[in-house]
Amino acid sequence: MAQTVTQFCFRMAAIAGLTGLFGLSGCGPGPAPQGISDPYEKENRATHDLNLALDKNVIRPIARSANKIIPKPVVQGVTNFASNLDLPGEVVNDLLQLRPGKAVHNTLRFAINSTIGIGGLFDPATPMGAPEKPTDFGETLAVWGVGEGEYLELPLYGPSTRRDALGKVVDIGLDPMRVLIPKNKAWIDTFAQVFAKIGDRGRYSDTYDSILYESADSYAQARLLYLEHRRHALGQATTDSEFEDPYAQQQ
Repeated sequence: MAQTVTQFCFRMAAIAGLTGLFGLSGCGPGPAPQGISDPYEKENRATHDLNLALDKNVIRPIARSANKIIPKPVVQGVTNFASNLDLPGEVVNDLLQLRPGKAVHNTLRFAINSTIGIGGLFDPATPMGAPEKPTDFGETLAVWGVGEGEYLELPLYGPSTRRDALGKVVDIGLDPMRVLIPKNKAWIDTFAQVFAKIGDRGRYSDTYDSILYESADSYAQARLLYLEHRRHALGQATTDSEFEDPYAQQQ
C-alpha cells in the first residue's frame, strides 16, 4: 500500500511539473478562445485521412456488426461500467478545479453505481439525483487559465487541442484506478473503454457518417463541431446562438 501511495504522489508531482512547463498561469480562467488556430493543418489533415481510413475499414464495420449482434442492454452495461471507472479520476479533477460540490456529487455517484449498480453495470445514480457530470484534466487546465492552444487531430482519438491533448496524457497518470486495480486485471478497464467507444460509434452511426462521409470537407466539419462542443462544455462559447449538440439528438 505504501508503494502505491508513493507512486500516486510521484504522479501528482510529475503533473505539477508538466503544467508548469505548459505555461500555467494560476490566475484563474483565461479569456474565451476566438476563431480557430490551426497552424498544423497539413499534418492534421494527414492524421485525419489516417483516422478516416481506420474508421472506414476497421472501426465502422466492427461497430455496425456489434450493434446488430450484441444486445443493447449489454452494450449499455459495459458503457456504464467504463464510465463508472472514470469517476475517481474525475473527482480528482473536481478537487483540482476547487469544485468540492462536484467532487462530492461524483463521489456519491461512484458509490451508488459501484454498489447498487453492481460495479457500475447499471446507473441508478441518475434517477436518484446524481446524473453524470464529467470532467477531465483539459478542463482543469482551462479553469487554471491555460489557453486552448492550437487545434490538433490525434491518431485514433481524433479532434483535440494542445491543451486537451496534454490533458488526455495527464488523466492517464492522474487516475487513481490505475493504482488501485491490480496490474493483472488492468486489461478489464482497457477492454471496457475500447468497447464503450465502439458502442458509441454504433450508437451515433448516422451522426458520425454524416460528418465523415457526407460533408464537403470532413476535416473542417469535424474541427468546427469539436471546438464548438468543447467550448460550450467549458462555458467558453463566444456565439450568441445556443449551441446544439448533434449527439444529444440521438440519445
